[in-house]
Amino acid sequence: MKPAVWIASLASWLNPRRLRAQAMLLALCLWGVCVADYSTPGLFDRAGNIKFQDFFQFPVSANLIAQGRADELYNPQILTNALRAIAGPDTSIRLQYFYGPQVALPFIPLRALSFLAQGAIWVAFSVLLYLGCVYLIWTTCTVLKPYAALVALCAIAYPPLFHFFVRGQISALPLVCFTAAYLAFRARRGWLVGIALGFLFVKPQFLVAVPFVLLFGKSWRAFAGLVISAAAQLGLTFAFFGKTVMRAYFNMLLHSASQPGTTELSLSSIQMHSLRSFWALLIPWPGVVWALYVTSSVAVIALAVAIWRSSPFLTIRFSSLLVAAVLVNPHLYIYDLLGLLPALLLMADWAAAHLQHPRTAELHVLLYLSFLLPLLGPISRWTHVQLSVLAFSALLCVLWRISSTALSSPRELATSESAVV
Repeated sequence: MKPAVWIASLASWLNPRRLRAQAMLLALCLWGVCVADYSTPGLFDRAGNIKFQDFFQFPVSANLIAQGRADELYNPQILTNALRAIAGPDTSIRLQYFYGPQVALPFIPLRALSFLAQGAIWVAFSVLLYLGCVYLIWTTCTVLKPYAALVALCAIAYPPLFHFFVRGQISALPLVCFTAAYLAFRARRGWLVGIALGFLFVKPQFLVAVPFVLLFGKSWRAFAGLVISAAAQLGLTFAFFGKTVMRAYFNMLLHSASQPGTTELSLSSIQMHSLRSFWALLIPWPGVVWALYVTSSVAVIALAVAIWRSSPFLTIRFSSLLVAAVLVNPHLYIYDLLGLLPALLLMADWAAAHLQHPRTAELHVLLYLSFLLPLLGPISRWTHVQLSVLAFSALLCVLWRISSTALSSPRELATSESAVV
């Protein structure tokens, strides 16, 4: 069977009925495991791990700030001692704080509560943010509107949501930034686009690709808004915390960026889904890994810029921005793939609206794989190939081919989205 025929056959197999059944089964498996694991009383889950483990750094850091000890935020020993005071002296976890000092400020009002209460409140609030973003993106989709139940079910079954929940991460914040940016794009508010994307400063690794795509894609207002937004946040943080804290923060950033192996756990690479971790799994020489990461990142950014400058479809252009932001992100765990969900929704809607397009079948299959493959990340411990990264890269290539096809077909330009370019 020819590849094109095989892809078309697989795409036709992915009908709403089968997708609904698979999403329901996946949701039951993931959240059934979560309920069973977290049903034990107390701080530790059934496997002996701290519940909402990644969230620990925020209440501990908030306590330090409230006590006037912000200069100790980036001292791993101080944070580890605070962790052991809560979890017990026998815990083997070493706690580090990897965020800007301003990120801990919203957690200060919660410091009177227990750690578990704080974690539960944060996770519940974040899930509401997540569902709100899914709803807002869905309302902009024309073809997916009759499939509200299927969209909701897929959103609940999305594997990064499960990982975000059990780890107590802050990955809903980049999702909010990307959602706000897309809505601002639709409203033709370039400055607001940049301001929204500038708030990715809370997870600056997301800002590696985005400014380059906006700059070379000639989205001047969005780029200027991003620079102003990020600079304003940096300036306010510097004014509030002072030189000592900010120097410690930048030293931590530079150290973790230049020597990621010293700040990551031994099995971190199998939980990551970007180009740097992809090459790190394949190649044992750090110098070669960085060379390949930089080279492939430049190629991804160039491809995203080409799509940004050529496609008349806002959904395709914005989706390429998100895929590039994910691939180039040097430190992207599975829970950070929450930020990719708007792109998956928007591309699914575009594909459903353009069933006769020659690339639609490929897009259907790659969207399915991009949704599911992050769940299989742990098998890369033995295969040394992170399949999700291959799917994301292929997805970006298909978006480029779609944008090229649109340029060569005058009928494709006559869309309601062409005025947004």
